[in-house]
Parts: sequence; structure tokens; C-alpha cells
Amino acid sequence: MKVLSSLEPHKVFEYFEEICSIPHGSSNTKKISDYLVTFAREHDLRYIKDQSNNVIIFKDGTPGYEASAPVMLQGHMDMVCEKGKDCNIDFERDGLELVLKDGIISANGTTLGGDDGIAVAYALAILDSSDIPHPPLEAVFTVDEEIGMLGAAAIDCSPLKSKIMLNLDSEDEGYLLVSCAGGVTAASHIPVSFIPAADKTLMSINISGLLGGHSGVEIDKNRANANILFGRILYTLNRKLSFNLVSIEGGLKDNAIVKTAVAVIAVNESDIQTVKDCVSHMEDLFKHEYVVSDPDIKVAAEITDSSSEAAANDMMDNISTNRVIAALVNMPYGIQGMSSNIKGLVESSLNLGILKTTDTEVVLSYCVRSSIASRKQEMLDKITSLTELLSGYVTLTGDYPAWEYRQDSPLRDLMKDIFTEQYGREPVIQALHAGVECGLFAGKIPDLDCVSFGPDMKDIHTTNESMDVESVKRTWEYTLEILKRLK
Repeated sequence: MKVLSSLEPHKVFEYFEEICSIPHGSSNTKKISDYLVTFAREHDLRYIKDQSNNVIIFKDGTPGYEASAPVMLQGHMDMVCEKGKDCNIDFERDGLELVLKDGIISANGTTLGGDDGIAVAYALAILDSSDIPHPPLEAVFTVDEEIGMLGAAAIDCSPLKSKIMLNLDSEDEGYLLVSCAGGVTAASHIPVSFIPAADKTLMSINISGLLGGHSGVEIDKNRANANILFGRILYTLNRKLSFNLVSIEGGLKDNAIVKTAVAVIAVNESDIQTVKDCVSHMEDLFKHEYVVSDPDIKVAAEITDSSSEAAANDMMDNISTNRVIAALVNMPYGIQGMSSNIKGLVESSLNLGILKTTDTEVVLSYCVRSSIASRKQEMLDKITSLTELLSGYVTLTGDYPAWEYRQDSPLRDLMKDIFTEQYGREPVIQALHAGVECGLFAGKIPDLDCVSFGPDMKDIHTTNESMDVESVKRTWEYTLEILKRLK
């Protein structure tokens, strides 16, 4: 039974419901990609499907728009798959169970995938139409956006002629996204050597109770990062007594502010109480400094059972221990600059999201972001310079370009005017200190004029995800008016 069949715009919700019936989680996009190809064939539209499952569908301009500049409609076809513990849906095989209540669409026990299924539905409804005025269209559907924008990174843009791009991957109606940060993961590899711990006592130091968060969107919230706090703890200890690091670990994702971390150190038995006193003192300092952002912060030191797996029999030598402490204390961290174009926007930052120890090195993995390419390089230079000074090396992965703010954007100006006419108020011009697909397309297509927008959605990527029906309708009408005026 169709849940959304009574809603307007009818075609948009019809296609959205069809999309929701097809498994389309990240890395599981073949079926949804094949669905788009079938759509193109059934509507006699030219299309391209690449090896990554990205799909591009072309449509000529309507009468009077044949010679207009082509416009790209862009969104991603994959969704984040999360479900409640009592939900039996198999995301690899099953569609979603949609729920409509009081003008709000959700999914029973799972994420909805409005991010970014609604973009695909909008585009298909436009491509399916015979009475919507529009320029020549290039509808670009990418895969695996949610796991690193892999489809956008892989797509060949040479067949595209558009210099105007409408990205429908925003979740706040009334906000026009016009810029985002570029980023890269930089891993600093600090070499370490181990020696027998002999008669040393092993102690673990644990940091917990931090709030954490997204290292782009929430880097300006002054939240504590457990990995960074360890630099201060270990440096303070090093000034009071002699110890050696055994291991240090913290964080699982480079783009997350680290909530917990643990270090194991080797000390003389006579220094046990000094360690505990120092750690207690540092806890008091942190509680004072982060009383608003991380009120539940905890730092504890205790003797480690030397027979346990966590308590290694070897410890780092003095040179290695000092190298790691120097890296933790001196590497840049946090906000490095604010935007001069958009008030309140973080321009450049970096986050130490993963800290791990191996048999030969300690690896510090940073998420580096900036909306200006040269500032991103400046941060990488600082990491590289210090790493090399400590006899290490840096590896870079997942590099993607910034979508820099355009002082002159005819598309932004047009969309602002249309929004003001339709809504009776001006839209909010917004930039994100996080990566979006627009940055990758802007990096591949010179002089691309792009704006990202979309209807209201709440709690995306969670089982509480929802989408507002009336907002979908208003955004549809807004999109059609934009296409109408791009003659």
C-alpha cells in the first residue's frame, strides 16, 4: 500500500516512495543505479552510467529554452542505514517502511534517507515532466557520498557542459549553502623504539566523559579533545618525574572530536603517588577550563595488571617517549582562522581524531579543513615540518578541494531574489566548515556557479529522521521557478 500517494507534488512523492522501496545504503547502490538507468530508457533520455554506479541523465530544454545554458541538477543516491535494536529490516535486501503523520514523513525504526532521496525524487519528477519550463538539464546522481563522497570523486565531468549547478542536498529550508571547506586526512608517523620495562610499574591514565562531536560543524564549540589533553598531561608529568610511554590510543575517526583516550606509562614504584596527584590536578584544571562544554570530564590513573594484554612488557625508550610528547604538545590543533567573507564561519581548522601505537610508530591522524586551499597547505606544512623534525613522515589520504565563496554569483543572486518573492523574507546565505559534493564538482568544472539547498529535514542519519511535507512542496515550487528564470 502506497503511503504517500495522496501528497502533492504527486510525482515527487511517487518517486520518493519508489526510491525508499529500493535498498540503497552506501556501498549498496547497484539496484538504485539500475533503477535510474531504467527510468532514462523508459523516457528515451540519454544517459551515462560509470563503473562506480554514478548516473548522468540528459534532457533537452523545453520550447523557448533550447538555446539556454544547460543546468545541472545534482544529488546523491546513497543513504545512511541505521535502525533500532528491535527493527528486523535487512538494508541489503529490504525497502523502508514509510510513516506519514501530521504532515511529517519518517520511516518505522530506521533512517528515512531523505538525505538525499528527495534530491533524486525532485530530479526524476522534473525529467518526467512535459509541462515544466526548463533549460537543457544534466541530472547527476552520485554514489557513496555518505562514506567519503566517493562517487563525486570518481565521476568523469568531461561530458558535462553545465556551468550552473543546483545541488539539492541541504536539510534546512531557507538556507542557501554557497561555500564549504576542502579537506584531507594527514597522518603523522612518529617512529618509536622499545626497551624492556624491567622492574617498572605500569600505570594506565584514562580520559573520559567528554562530549565529542563533529570536527567540522562543532570545532568552534570549544569542546575538549582527549588526544590533545594527553599532550598536556604527559608534558606536565615529564617535568615532575621520569617515565616512559608504553602505548597511547584515542579515537576511531579523524573527523570526530575524541571523547575518550588511554595511555599506559612505565614508572618507578616510588613515583606512583606523584602520578596520581598530578593526574588529579590536571583533572581539576580541565574541569575548570571546560566547565561549560565538557562538565563531566574525568581523568584517572591506576596501576595496570602487568599480566593483562593491555600492559605490554616493553616500553618506549626515552627518545621515543619525548618525541611523542613533543608531537602532542606542539602540533597545531583546532581553529586556525576565521572567514573574512562570511561572519562567524570557521575558515581553517584541524582535528587530531585518531591516536594509535604500533610496534614501530605512534600515528597521529588529523582531519585538516579549510575553505581556502593555500591555508590548508599551510597547516599541512606545519604538521610535516614538525613530524620531520621528530624523524617521522606524513601520509595524506582523501584529499578533496574547497568550494570557495564566489564574490560574484549570478545564480546566488537570482535564487536570493526568487526566495524573497516567494517567502516574503530573505534566505540565509550559509557556508559550512565541512565537505560537500559541491567542492568536488567545483574543483573539476572551472567557473562552476553552484548553490545547495533543500527542504526541512530533522535528525538525519538517525532513526528519528523526518521530512516535512509542506517544506518539500515549497522547495519544489522554488526549484521550478529557478529553472523557469534560467532562460
